[in-house]
Amino acid sequence: RLHEEDDEILGVLSLVFWTLTLIPLCKYIIFVLGADDNGEGFPEGGLIPAGGTFALYSLLCRRAKLGLLSASDASDDDISAYNSGLPRKETVASSILKEFFDKYHSSRIVLLLLVLLGTSMVIGDGILTPSMSVLSAVNGIRIKAPSLHENYTVFIAGVILVGLFALQHFGTRNVGYLFAPILLAWLFCISVIGVYNTIYWNPHVVSALSPYYVYNFFKKAGKDGWSSLGGIVLCITGAEAMFADLGHFSQLSIRIAFTVIVYPCLVLAYMGEAAYLSKHKEDLQKSFYKAIPEVVFWPVFIIATLATMVGSQAIISGTFSVISQCRALKCFPRVKVVHTSNHIHGQIYIPEVNWILMLLCLAVLVGYRDTDTIGNAYGLAVITVMLVTTCLMFLVIVMVWKRNILGALAFVIVFGSVELFYFSACLAKVHKGGWFPLILSLILLSTMCIWHYGTLKKQAYELNNRVCLDMLLSMGTNLGINRVPGIGLIYSNVATGVPPMFAHFVTNFPAFHRILVFVTVQSLTVPKVPANQRFVISRIGPPEFCLFQCVVRYGYKDQRNDTHDFENHLIETVSEFLRNGNNDGEAFRWETTNQQQSSPSDDVTASSFENVVSSESSKKTVRFRGVGCSKELEDLREARESGLAYMMGSTCVLACDTSSYLKKFAINIVYGFLRQNCRHPAIALGVPHTSLIEVGMVYRV
Repeated sequence: RLHEEDDEILGVLSLVFWTLTLIPLCKYIIFVLGADDNGEGFPEGGLIPAGGTFALYSLLCRRAKLGLLSASDASDDDISAYNSGLPRKETVASSILKEFFDKYHSSRIVLLLLVLLGTSMVIGDGILTPSMSVLSAVNGIRIKAPSLHENYTVFIAGVILVGLFALQHFGTRNVGYLFAPILLAWLFCISVIGVYNTIYWNPHVVSALSPYYVYNFFKKAGKDGWSSLGGIVLCITGAEAMFADLGHFSQLSIRIAFTVIVYPCLVLAYMGEAAYLSKHKEDLQKSFYKAIPEVVFWPVFIIATLATMVGSQAIISGTFSVISQCRALKCFPRVKVVHTSNHIHGQIYIPEVNWILMLLCLAVLVGYRDTDTIGNAYGLAVITVMLVTTCLMFLVIVMVWKRNILGALAFVIVFGSVELFYFSACLAKVHKGGWFPLILSLILLSTMCIWHYGTLKKQAYELNNRVCLDMLLSMGTNLGINRVPGIGLIYSNVATGVPPMFAHFVTNFPAFHRILVFVTVQSLTVPKVPANQRFVISRIGPPEFCLFQCVVRYGYKDQRNDTHDFENHLIETVSEFLRNGNNDGEAFRWETTNQQQSSPSDDVTASSFENVVSSESSKKTVRFRGVGCSKELEDLREARESGLAYMMGSTCVLACDTSSYLKKFAINIVYGFLRQNCRHPAIALGVPHTSLIEVGMVYRV
């Protein structure tokens, strides 16, 4: 609406300034970035953190033991990289909260649902940000060509979006060299134009930095002022992407870039636009492009369009990171994760997610066509993520950092009250486009919850129906089990004992390999597991049975080795286990591939042979050094030469006949559909198809 006075314009400028200062600068840059899930090893010696709502949740799972996820995973207390700091003393508040979560199991479920809600909204951002950003930039054409039909601007925006998603497979590192100059040029342009407009049109707008103008704005605008918050909130979109992108960029680089460059440039740009509007109130709906001087309009338009691609790239890469974390922690169906950088393991690309995001972005673009309607949906998604982050930060401050609860309450009151104010205004616009992120997040939330629920039920069945070793051995005498040459790797989720799938196989086909290794792959709630702590080996039964248990531990941002590397490392670990004489069932952790643990008796008992075995399918070498256990090492060498086979269960998970209709729908239909259409476990683990044995079995959960 048109107003004679400048109070509304100065009030909105003051709101924008203080919102930018409080949320992105104070909350995210100062506090939230410090709550990264610390610890991706970096070749140059630094640390690459893991960000996003799941990073906060993994901190709470690991340090405060609050999650449902950690209940089904192995303990990661011995991962030294994440326990190097001295533990803080428990406070009264942290003890009370911990007791509450221990007493009420439903509170852990609510916490997980809250995290998945925030994650769903981040994925929604990955759909809305590119559509909103690119369309708003392309709409600048209509300033110079008012008669141009909106179909043309929508078509141009669609072409740009397709090109943007097509670039994703090159990875952040490669396209970053192109994007950095674009973004710097963009920030330089808007800041210089902002300074020019402020000086030329109305230097008095500098006074709007006073919070008095916020009070004056609401005093004069009333309910209309509150309603406008649903649009003002768009000035802080992208703050959540900064946190989610930890892993693509370091914590320090984000802090320096935002504080020194981005924040001051944005403030100057908004001040310049407000100065122009104070003298041209009739241009209220298209003030950004109208405020650009005629001489530089087209260069700025081109840079603006390219810059929207950079902003979209940030949230798309953040979406990849969040989905990868969900997948590793059993909250998202298996998808292909491609690591696009050899130096920064957090830089990833997920092909299936990339193309689905592109199709949804185009659907939003064609369906809405209007930046105002998309903005209503966009604002609600963004502010919901920020509210979830504030709630999780309260728990991190009290239960992980062990700080005074008054400081945590101050954090929630200061930032949470501002976000709730914006959230209420965004909710009022649900019927004007805000329904889209709600429906989308509901679908994603349901998918992740059902996948997690089904996975836990499947693992619980395997744990409850695992076979005792004595029973298996007694079966061997009755069934006349034969041992064939070679090594068999039996994959299961059972970390101790014999999985039901293997017992089912033996009863129907009484033969298995001379050496058996039961392999359990576990995803821990840490970003990365050091290579020297990845394998944990133990023996099952007497030495003459040649049965071993191997737990392979990965962090949720770890890159899985290829099959040949994995085979060689596993066999090297078993040989080290035998060489060190671990025959009493004690667990052994593989330290390094080449390092040998020496003892005073090595010179006396060391065997004189050193066998080098090369697999026909791999040029890499595995070395066996015998120290007293030469017979078992010789058997291992011969078995390796005979061949290596993988065995996995091809299970069908069904709800019991007595289960409720809701559970049958979730397990039989939704979970079954997701399992059939996601990546096969053998492909996800890199198991070669020619060496795979699948055992069919029905699980009634």
